[in-house]
Amino acid sequence: MKTYCFRLRRGDDLLEKLEEFARERRIPAAAVVSGVGCVTRARIRDASGVTVRTLDEPLEIVSLMGTLSERRTHLHISLSREDLTTLGGHLMAGCIVNTTAEIVVLELPDVRFDTEFDPETGYDELVIRQEEQP
Repeated sequence: MKTYCFRLRRGDDLLEKLEEFARERRIPAAAVVSGVGCVTRARIRDASGVTVRTLDEPLEIVSLMGTLSERRTHLHISLSREDLTTLGGHLMAGCIVNTTAEIVVLELPDVRFDTEFDPETGYDELVIRQEEQP
């Protein structure tokens, strides 16, 4: 297993930088196991799968987790407001790092993440392929 630890900086788009990271390293399957920091703007989709909300306010990242690969990304984020209320949802592009975002990614050996359209959900869903060991 390979572990990556890195920091994103002010102005970085959280989702775009994570997707770029996976593509550049040609990562077949990984899990984002930790993400903390803060953002000045958040874009998250709610559980309906339709409604995307944009929040232009300082928010603390209290959790970031999900699956990541060069082919697909599915991440959820929890954010805390200045009054300490917490909200969260599906991470969308447009979530902009304020001072920092500290990320830990765990690459999964012998696994490949792909997608396949699922007529039941109407989405391209995760397909996990276990690679054969020689």
